[in-house]
Amino acid sequence: MEISRINRGWVMRSHDHVSQAEFETAITSIKNDGGGSVRWFVCEPNIDEQRFANANGLQLDAPLLHMRCDLPLAPQHKVPDGFRTRAFRPGVDDEEWLSVNARAFAEHPEQGDWSRETLSARLAEPWFDAAGFLLHEIDGRIAGYCWTKTHRTIPPSGEIYVIGVDPAHHGKGLGRALTIAGFSRLASLGLRNGMLYVAGNNSAAIALYESLGMRIVHRDEVFVGTVRAS
Repeated sequence: MEISRINRGWVMRSHDHVSQAEFETAITSIKNDGGGSVRWFVCEPNIDEQRFANANGLQLDAPLLHMRCDLPLAPQHKVPDGFRTRAFRPGVDDEEWLSVNARAFAEHPEQGDWSRETLSARLAEPWFDAAGFLLHEIDGRIAGYCWTKTHRTIPPSGEIYVIGVDPAHHGKGLGRALTIAGFSRLASLGLRNGMLYVAGNNSAAIALYESLGMRIVHRDEVFVGTVRAS
């Protein structure tokens, strides 16, 4: 069982089935460290794991879908003529990006709650590459972004780590253009495998990704709730 703090809450991930003792150890650790909101990601939970979650006030939420595609995308999926992006500038774009991100993910329990400290920690990660953090501007302001990430797996793959559009610019096709731009950038690095994660109840995003040739390869169930401090 992996436990990590995400902003003001916690994420638990289990790659294999867990025992009641393992689950209770994780919950106790969170209680002893101040408690807070909890999201538990588990693949194909069994009856016991569902019971552990419910007994601790965690209820089933929308699943997390892992989607993949071949790169480059099919020839018909091209960045629209005139669509431009630029690289994120650490220390310059931070506050504006955080504002746009908060609006884009106002209903999201993790992504929408990013702070300056959260962003600074991500920018300090060894995998961070400003050239792969694409911003699209309208009238000189950030309207949307596509943050990409590379994985040194075998074979290597490229991920759309976070993608968002300011609600003020919804309905303009920016999500599709940014997705294509992100995967185009990853393909230009020689990567042939693309991936991303999306909430299972985000039907519009799933339809968009499927229209670009992506397919669902894995599904995690997600239990959510609040654990009180001990």
